[in-house]
Amino acid sequence: MKIGFFEIESWEKDFLSSFFPKDQLFFFRGKLTFSNARKFKDLEAISVFIYSEINSKLLENLPKLKMIATRSTGYDHIDLAECKKRNITVCNVPTYGENTVAEHTFALILALSRKIVDCVERTKKGSFDLEGLKGFDLREKILGVIGTGNIGKHIIRIGNGFEMKVIAFDAFPNKDLPKQLGFEYVSMDKLLADSDIVTIHVPYNKFTHHLIDKKAIAKMKKSAYLINTSRGGIIETDALVKALKAKKIAGAGLDVLEEECNIIEEPQLLKKSFPGKCDLKTLVENHMLLEMLNVIVTPHNAFNTQEALIRILKVTVENIQEFKKGNKINFVR
Repeated sequence: MKIGFFEIESWEKDFLSSFFPKDQLFFFRGKLTFSNARKFKDLEAISVFIYSEINSKLLENLPKLKMIATRSTGYDHIDLAECKKRNITVCNVPTYGENTVAEHTFALILALSRKIVDCVERTKKGSFDLEGLKGFDLREKILGVIGTGNIGKHIIRIGNGFEMKVIAFDAFPNKDLPKQLGFEYVSMDKLLADSDIVTIHVPYNKFTHHLIDKKAIAKMKKSAYLINTSRGGIIETDALVKALKAKKIAGAGLDVLEEECNIIEEPQLLKKSFPGKCDLKTLVENHMLLEMLNVIVTPHNAFNTQEALIRILKVTVENIQEFKKGNKINFVR
């Protein structure tokens, strides 16, 4: 089979090549476009990332194409209706980093609870003075999980492992999940009021924009910490900055910031083509967050482990291999 891989890094090429010893492979660092598609008119399958816009015009230049494997969860960059007309199968990578993001979430929680950053900075300077470094146990603390999807489930499991009391809110609760994982569903207001640590694991959309705003933060304990490894726009930055300054909450651990824009898929951040244009007002507010001693900010890195990135490629490989056998998995069209 003639297979083309686009938007590919060199290490990905080396990894993918070993899985298709009998196929004719083409690797291209850039995206697939209408102009260059003519060079690949004999391709029967392609694998792309989100910057390759697969529309009817481009598909005209790929008459032998039977299958598209996008190395992303989203597939808005692919014209599914046109693919249906042409009987082209489209597969995606539905999940790849649930435990990865959950583990980073707890890295932030532990860094705050044990003042890890302060400890490291102090010892680098040659000081072993413990004044001001008193932390707190996670055991028996109340962990409030907003969103009980794939990542939220891992958060609950880890929280239970620390012997925390886990409560959760979800707009569409799974009635069987509390018994399976050992937690309690509560209202959003109760979660905010009762939790010692509130952690966010919902998608960003018009319903979750500024879900955590001034009113929501006002319902939290003054001793509570807010964690966000989801999307920056879920928290109203101005409200968070003011609350931290006024000591209305104890601190925050953030892997995402509101000025980040146009992030559809986390692996975008590893691509040189990522634009990264930001709103200046929110950028200044986020700079204030960076300066606060009770706030830890990481650079949208929760997804970024070798294992998670390899999982994306392995699912892509499996999608193509199964298609060659006449099977369809992770099928979106």
